[in-house]
Amino acid sequence: MICNMPTVSEFFGISICFYFDDHQPPQFHAFYAEFEAQVSIDTLRIMRGRLPPRVHGLVVEWAMQHLDDLRRAWDQASARSPVDPIPPLT
Repeated sequence: MICNMPTVSEFFGISICFYFDDHQPPQFHAFYAEFEAQVSIDTLRIMRGRLPPRVHGLVVEWAMQHLDDLRRAWDQASARSPVDPIPPLT
């Protein structure tokens, strides 16, 4: 699946994206192959959709390293501003 919204990071075939003007709570979208999940920034739990377990683990590991960046990106996307890139998981 291709992300057609601001993409902030890509790693191991995973794309992390934001919708402009997305609804609360703060969240990001993770795409991997045919999978998509909406992930809460505050809890890092999947709110909607699903990811393979290994991919979900990678997304959570990455998000834990970049919580401040994710909150900033959420604020930027909510304001319809350009969204700063976030380094990938290495």
